[in-house]
Amino acid sequence: MATINKDELKKNIEVYLRTLYRKEPAEATKQQMFQSVSFAIKEYIVDDWYQSHKLVEQKDAKTVYYMSMEFLMGRALGNILINMKADKVVAEVLDEYGLDLNTIEDEEPDAALGNGGLGRLAACFLDSLATLGYPAIGCGIRYKYGMFKQKIENGFQVEEPDNWLKYGNPFEIRDQDNAKLIKFGGYVRMVKNEQGRECFVQEGCQSVLAVPYDLPVVGYNNHFVNTLRIWDAEAVNSFQLDSFDKGDYHKAVEQENLAKTICEVLYPNDNHYSGKELRLKQQYFFVSASVQLAVAQYMEKHDDIHKLYEKVCFQMNDTHPSVTVAELMRVLMDDYFLSWDEAWYITTKTVAYTNHTIMAEALEKWPLELFSRLLPRIYQIVEEINRRFIHEIQLTYPGDYKMIEKMAIVYDGQVCMANLAIVGGFSVNGVARLHTEILKNQSLKEFAQYFPDKFNNKTNGITQRRFLLHGNPLLADWITSKFGDGWITDLKQIDKLSMFVDDEKYQHEFMNIKYQNKLRLAQYIKEHNGVDVDPHSIFDVQVKRLHEYKRQLLNIMHVMYLYNQLKANPDMDFVPRTFIFGAKASAGYRRAKAIIKLISSVGDVVNNDPHIKGKLKVIFIENYRVSNAEIIFAAADVSEQISTASKEASGTGNMKFMLNGAITIGTMDGANVEMAEEVGKENMVIFGLSADEVINYENNGGYNPKEIYNTDLDIQHVMIQMINGFYSPQNTELFRELYNSLLESNGYDRADQFFILKDFRSYADAQKRIEELYRDEKKWARMAMLNTAKVGKFSSDRTIEEYVDDIWHLTSVTK
Repeated sequence: MATINKDELKKNIEVYLRTLYRKEPAEATKQQMFQSVSFAIKEYIVDDWYQSHKLVEQKDAKTVYYMSMEFLMGRALGNILINMKADKVVAEVLDEYGLDLNTIEDEEPDAALGNGGLGRLAACFLDSLATLGYPAIGCGIRYKYGMFKQKIENGFQVEEPDNWLKYGNPFEIRDQDNAKLIKFGGYVRMVKNEQGRECFVQEGCQSVLAVPYDLPVVGYNNHFVNTLRIWDAEAVNSFQLDSFDKGDYHKAVEQENLAKTICEVLYPNDNHYSGKELRLKQQYFFVSASVQLAVAQYMEKHDDIHKLYEKVCFQMNDTHPSVTVAELMRVLMDDYFLSWDEAWYITTKTVAYTNHTIMAEALEKWPLELFSRLLPRIYQIVEEINRRFIHEIQLTYPGDYKMIEKMAIVYDGQVCMANLAIVGGFSVNGVARLHTEILKNQSLKEFAQYFPDKFNNKTNGITQRRFLLHGNPLLADWITSKFGDGWITDLKQIDKLSMFVDDEKYQHEFMNIKYQNKLRLAQYIKEHNGVDVDPHSIFDVQVKRLHEYKRQLLNIMHVMYLYNQLKANPDMDFVPRTFIFGAKASAGYRRAKAIIKLISSVGDVVNNDPHIKGKLKVIFIENYRVSNAEIIFAAADVSEQISTASKEASGTGNMKFMLNGAITIGTMDGANVEMAEEVGKENMVIFGLSADEVINYENNGGYNPKEIYNTDLDIQHVMIQMINGFYSPQNTELFRELYNSLLESNGYDRADQFFILKDFRSYADAQKRIEELYRDEKKWARMAMLNTAKVGKFSSDRTIEEYVDDIWHLTSVTK
């Protein structure tokens, strides 16, 4: 990529304005300017993109295909400009038009391709792979509306379509030539091919066309560009004219409607049968398309299918893409006519699996009837993998049917996708050391005993280029001015800051940057929530997917407890606090949505009570996403990482807060454990049960939340306020389910299954400790600076190098 010439860039922008919109710069809307700038920048990217592809071909380098249902990429333009080191020249050009780069970046919607940490991790990994020069293709779905755009109306979450493609995506390239046919349903027939070998064909099926849209993933300052390939579904024959002419208008567009449904939304509600069917269709759709194309492109350059694993690796990001195992078997046997043993040998050296959770609900299991009907050929293959594996189990553990129950892929009318991934993959990794140990010793204990060499740990990481260089430019510039810019590609260099954590001048400068970022977030809150917050107050933040184990309920109950104290004594010595929440709850997750309503209702009461003199504020940030996350991370004083110990696989939000100088209040769960090792427990505020204690209660009992309820009057008061109309005067029963969940077993869940009441007092004491620390400005500044200084381990660059060394065995083409 040549250095971007300002005059040339300006000319190209104006050409696109005229070509696309028939406008001059002075007439263009901000959206039109965003589009034109993006298309102009894309011209520079495409040259490097093409050369990167040719370089990989020339070196015959191995490629990892990162298979993920989610890629939470955020906005593209800003990140691309940072990685191209073109942000300043673009800002200068826009300034000449009287426009601000940040304003133009705000015209870009976040790509609605993901929701939570799983998808954001995938995005960080792609950034690191490109920056390190490793060939990689991210494989996913081009969702038209994402999961949903969250609106908060009267305190309730309302889901609206996230129409992020309304104006098109200027960076994507449609690749019709590499479209693939995907088959659902029908039946399987055995035939003999020309060589007389038995093979299988799927007939009487519904088919859709998977069309790839490629997006560039630009490495930092290295002219290397990888690809995010997202698949859209189209009808094989989009319009049947004969049906239309006969007046059967529905029949005329039947195939098109089938195709549209597949890519409409991320994670359709699966509380009903049709939702489950759609989810399974989505998973097979993008997996089949990705595997077919990967194998075909390998064979274009190689003549021996048996060596596929030397040049291709499929990394399954959680259980959603687990059908990769069976689909690769199908392609090898049905399209390339390999025997079962040949195909199995290749598959089990090509496919690897990352487990992201110990929660049983996420270890997907499909009803046998649905799976076999929708994917008949794939089911045959899964059934045969299962038959052979059960035979192995019986030989190893004769007469031990418990082992079959735990490890079988097909059992009790269900297809267990995590088991398929483990049996068919050559590597199984957890995403934090504690998580991996729990997998090996608890959740997947039998598999770890049977396949000890498969299991390994790869602690998650984040890209500092997105979450510091782009998200917190004030701090990034300050660090660079003091210590150079080496940290941008080697985050461990940020540890140079630790030598100056006791320097008062450095402390003042560091905390002034934090204050400026708090002003920025306070302005955002005023614009979007209509609430004034005090930037001198403690910004205590919990932003993450809404799930009961993440314990947003514990957080808001503690806010209710503080409010009760302030109401009783408005003049008490109290450091002002602003509690900031952001989270989406799955559309069908009733209890999680009730927690959002409770947070909103508490905010309505607290924020409008003059008697507490503004000492306490509660803010729920609507439609939490990557673009507003960057503003939030930079401004946070306190990072809430309060999941029930043993439940959070890793967490990556904890690392983003740490990078930006927030102090963690948290349990010893997920990556918090390793963060404490890096920065020192004394520079975090730890509370609550340990993972071992939680697991012991779960396995052996001994915890009765009613004992706490009946003896701790403060907790009892908070809980009664949930059901006496204090926060819901129009409907006293609004939060009854939350109240009951803490005290009663319902046949499925234990009472207080996430130990909220058990950890409440420990959490309240930890919050008192936060207040004490914040009063000591020098100590707080020292702790905040140390958190930033000691974050080096948690770069996704380090994580990727570990995957490369231990699992993928890639070679960088830029070194």
